[in-house]
Amino acid sequence: MGILEIVLIGIILVILGIIGINVLLKVGKIVLTIVVHMLLGWIMLFIWNILPFFKIPITILTVLVAGFGGILGVGVLILAKALGLY
Repeated sequence: MGILEIVLIGIILVILGIIGINVLLKVGKIVLTIVVHMLLGWIMLFIWNILPFFKIPITILTVLVAGFGGILGVGVLILAKALGLY
Protein backbone atom coordinates (compact mmCIF):
# COMPACT_ATOMS: atom_id res chain seq x y z
CA MET A 1 0.00 0.00 0.00
CA GLY A 2 1.24 3.35 -0.90
CA ILE A 3 1.16 6.44 1.20
CA LEU A 4 -1.64 7.93 -0.94
CA GLU A 5 -3.91 4.96 -0.31
CA ILE A 6 -3.32 5.12 3.45
CA VAL A 7 -4.11 8.87 3.49
CA LEU A 8 -7.33 8.32 1.47
CA ILE A 9 -8.45 5.51 3.79
CA GLY A 10 -7.69 7.73 6.80
CA ILE A 11 -9.73 10.62 5.37
CA ILE A 12 -12.66 8.31 4.62
CA LEU A 13 -12.54 6.87 8.15
CA VAL A 14 -12.48 10.36 9.70
CA ILE A 15 -15.49 11.43 7.60
CA LEU A 16 -17.41 8.27 8.54
CA GLY A 17 -16.51 8.83 12.20
CA ILE A 18 -17.82 12.40 12.13
CA ILE A 19 -21.07 11.27 10.50
CA GLY A 20 -21.44 8.49 13.08
CA ILE A 21 -20.88 10.86 16.00
CA ASN A 22 -23.48 13.28 14.61
CA VAL A 23 -26.04 10.47 14.30
CA LEU A 24 -25.31 9.27 17.85
CA LEU A 25 -25.69 12.78 19.25
CA LYS A 26 -29.05 13.26 17.52
CA VAL A 27 -30.36 9.90 18.75
CA GLY A 28 -28.96 10.55 22.22
CA LYS A 29 -30.65 13.94 22.35
CA ILE A 30 -34.00 12.36 21.47
CA VAL A 31 -33.59 9.64 24.10
CA LEU A 32 -32.53 12.17 26.73
CA THR A 33 -35.53 14.37 25.92
CA ILE A 34 -37.92 11.42 26.29
CA VAL A 35 -36.37 10.40 29.61
CA VAL A 36 -36.60 13.96 30.97
CA HIS A 37 -40.24 14.23 29.89
CA MET A 38 -41.02 10.89 31.53
CA LEU A 39 -39.44 12.06 34.79
CA LEU A 40 -41.38 15.33 34.67
CA GLY A 41 -44.58 13.39 33.97
CA TRP A 42 -43.91 11.16 36.97
CA ILE A 43 -43.32 14.23 39.15
CA MET A 44 -46.54 15.85 37.93
CA LEU A 45 -48.49 12.66 38.67
CA PHE A 46 -46.90 12.48 42.11
CA ILE A 47 -47.90 16.10 42.84
CA TRP A 48 -51.44 15.41 41.61
CA ASN A 49 -51.70 12.43 43.94
CA ILE A 50 -50.72 14.62 46.91
CA LEU A 51 -53.78 16.79 46.29
CA PRO A 52 -56.97 15.66 48.07
CA PHE A 53 -58.81 14.87 44.82
CA PHE A 54 -59.04 11.43 43.26
CA LYS A 55 -55.83 9.48 42.85
CA ILE A 56 -54.22 8.45 39.55
CA PRO A 57 -52.16 5.27 39.86
CA ILE A 58 -48.52 5.74 38.88
CA THR A 59 -47.84 2.93 36.44
CA ILE A 60 -45.64 2.61 33.36
CA LEU A 61 -48.61 3.49 31.14
CA THR A 62 -49.56 6.64 33.05
CA VAL A 63 -45.93 7.79 33.25
CA LEU A 64 -45.53 7.27 29.48
CA VAL A 65 -48.74 9.19 28.73
CA ALA A 66 -47.70 12.01 31.05
CA GLY A 67 -44.15 11.94 29.74
CA PHE A 68 -44.98 12.04 26.05
CA GLY A 69 -47.97 14.35 26.50
CA GLY A 70 -46.50 16.70 29.09
CA ILE A 71 -49.07 18.87 30.83
CA LEU A 72 -51.64 17.93 28.19
CA GLY A 73 -50.97 14.25 28.88
CA VAL A 74 -51.57 14.71 32.60
CA GLY A 75 -54.74 16.59 31.72
CA VAL A 76 -55.89 13.66 29.58
CA LEU A 77 -55.20 11.26 32.46
CA ILE A 78 -57.13 13.46 34.88
CA LEU A 79 -60.05 13.70 32.46
CA ALA A 80 -60.02 9.94 31.83
CA LYS A 81 -60.00 9.24 35.56
CA ALA A 82 -62.84 11.76 36.13
CA LEU A 83 -64.91 10.08 33.41
CA GLY A 84 -64.22 6.65 34.91
CA LEU A 85 -62.45 5.26 31.85
CA TYR A 86 -59.90 3.43 34.01
